[in-house]
Amino acid sequence: MSPVVSDAFVFFGATGDLAFKQIFPALAGLIRDEGFDVPIIGVARSGDLDSLKARAAASLAAAGNTDKASLGKLLAQLRYVKGDDDDVEMFHALRRELGDAAHPLHYLAIPPSLFAPVIDNLDKSACARDARIIVEKPFGRDLASARALNATVHRVFAEPSIFRIDHYLGKEPVQNLLYFRFANSFLEPIWRHEYVSSIQITMAEAFDVADRGAFFDQAGTIRDVVQNHLLQVVSLLMMEAPSGRSPEASRNQKFKVLDSIRPLRPEDVVRGQYRGYRSVVGVAPDSTMETFVALRLHLDTWRWGGVPIYIRAGKALPVTATEVLVELRQPPQMVFHEDEPPDGNFLRFRLTPDMAISVGARAKRPGEAMAGEAVELFARHQSGSEHPPYQRLIGDARRGDQGLFAREDSVEAAWRIVDPVLHAQPPIHEYVRGSWGPAAAAGILANGDHWHDPAASLPAPAS
Repeated sequence: MSPVVSDAFVFFGATGDLAFKQIFPALAGLIRDEGFDVPIIGVARSGDLDSLKARAAASLAAAGNTDKASLGKLLAQLRYVKGDDDDVEMFHALRRELGDAAHPLHYLAIPPSLFAPVIDNLDKSACARDARIIVEKPFGRDLASARALNATVHRVFAEPSIFRIDHYLGKEPVQNLLYFRFANSFLEPIWRHEYVSSIQITMAEAFDVADRGAFFDQAGTIRDVVQNHLLQVVSLLMMEAPSGRSPEASRNQKFKVLDSIRPLRPEDVVRGQYRGYRSVVGVAPDSTMETFVALRLHLDTWRWGGVPIYIRAGKALPVTATEVLVELRQPPQMVFHEDEPPDGNFLRFRLTPDMAISVGARAKRPGEAMAGEAVELFARHQSGSEHPPYQRLIGDARRGDQGLFAREDSVEAAWRIVDPVLHAQPPIHEYVRGSWGPAAAAGILANGDHWHDPAASLPAPAS
């Protein structure tokens, strides 16, 4: 039996930045592409319906959405309930505004510290009956808080009704990792420790923390992108084939990967902070929060035992790009005698800002000598009809499809991996803006490995 489709959408924090930058454009896209014709109810502490409609129009304009039809329908479907999160009467007003809706979808676009009163009052007002709930990342600050947060949500909602959103899972290039893995049989024989020497993931951002100093100084790079986005990428790269087509089949395999990764030790991690970070508004003058991290993971499975997984992420780096590089082992014997040992073969997955999959190989250089050169064969993606992440994820949650959402056990497994170094806090190393982070980051590399620095953009196609 197909899951029930939600018949109303409620979003708390309707006047916040997340609603402005992501939720309004996503809703307009759902209206345009999927006939999303349900009541849309914004909840906030201030304002009124007219100001909410004006904000929705400004949001779409800022996003470059000029479709007047979808804007008109969005404004017509908008409702508004004003009140405080701890005021149960506001939730009774919300229940009245829901009218005949029997299966609402509630989106908590609010800080996790406010989840408890909202969830309790949804329950007291009957707004939680037969409802679903979307909760934003970060889902906790460490393992203990994640477990407490899960307990809070589970007081009212069963796991099948909980949608922990990580927009990274809704990105087309990230989904392509899963598809490429299991739609191509040529990968399977080499996708194991006998042929793969290392895997590295780099998430580089050329920009700094800008006006997010107060937030970032409470989060840091490990919490902000490693525990969620990049560990999810690891699970997609290294999971076994799902045993069926259901969302749970894939989520089971992703959990097994995360559950098999050893908790990080301080010697596995190098933390950095760009010079000038402590002068940012909202940042403590003696802050030891990392704006860069490099780490080495160990996965204890039969397929991947002994293969180091390197992750590097940071701000104020030379480029903005995210890449995965799977480096293959050298041939067992070097048949051709070359002056310098050649680089090994590799597969490169370019996730941002452009999308491509490439294979690094060697080909003979023209001439009489049996000497080669490195070549890279690209398959590029042309952007077109893919839906933005929030549009895809809200649409999936409305249909009850949890395939692209994090499950309770996976969230806690990811926190278990990073938890030791969140509390031990390895030393912080200063680095210069525009560099690839502190020199100490090279110290976590093993077996003669080196970092592969992503380029700012892909090379131009050959004519």
